[in-house]
Amino acid sequence: MKAFARVVAEKGTRLTVLRSESPLLLRRTGPETVHLVGGGAGPLRGDDLRLDITVGPGAVLEIRSVAAQLALPGRAHLPPSRLEITATVAAGGTLRWLPEPLIAAVGCDHVTVTRVDVEDGGELLWRDDLVCGRHNETSGDVRTDTTIRYAGRTLYRHELAVGPAAPGWSGAAVLGGGRAIGTLVAAPTGPAPRSGPGDFAVMPLAGPGVLATAIGADIRPVRAALDPLSEQGSRAFSATTV
Repeated sequence: MKAFARVVAEKGTRLTVLRSESPLLLRRTGPETVHLVGGGAGPLRGDDLRLDITVGPGAVLEIRSVAAQLALPGRAHLPPSRLEITATVAAGGTLRWLPEPLIAAVGCDHVTVTRVDVEDGGELLWRDDLVCGRHNETSGDVRTDTTIRYAGRTLYRHELAVGPAAPGWSGAAVLGGGRAIGTLVAAPTGPAPRSGPGDFAVMPLAGPGVLATAIGADIRPVRAALDPLSEQGSRAFSATTV
């Protein structure tokens, strides 16, 4: 299945484009909020999905999802499922990406490629959570490739592979036995750097902004660490755009 979805936010909370194709269904749920609604199972092997996000000068957009995204196996002869997310944020614009986690079901083969470009003076809050398998099952194969640029310079670049095709993914060099990981990038400002409790840290990036990351045996400690930062970031960005 191929699907393309696009949202364009202009000054204030005006949406000039809100285009959807199943299973990428976008629904406006508030003045500055759009929810991503799954219009079908998956992604499954062979799916090719694309989401484009544009935030103009002075615009505010928050994107959430109504449920977790569940990557499923599909037919073995098909290529990996793929989701490509492209986002641009103009100077004076604000984008908050706060979806529910991606779950790597056993047997899946999925790739997510994310490219975010924020102009100088734009604001970004970008959250990604990954759960390695459903309850009491092994992880499927998921690869994520994320690049965030701010003011023309690469601010954050991260690649992660989990599952049987990624030897050592659960070892000390990657998840250290954890089954869930979450990351939150805030730019140009964010929470103060700190570490703990558990496998959680907030670190300054080599540029404006910070990275918060948490690893847990399941999604609960990840949420406990990152949810308050996500909500704080949302409130802070809202206050600056009033």
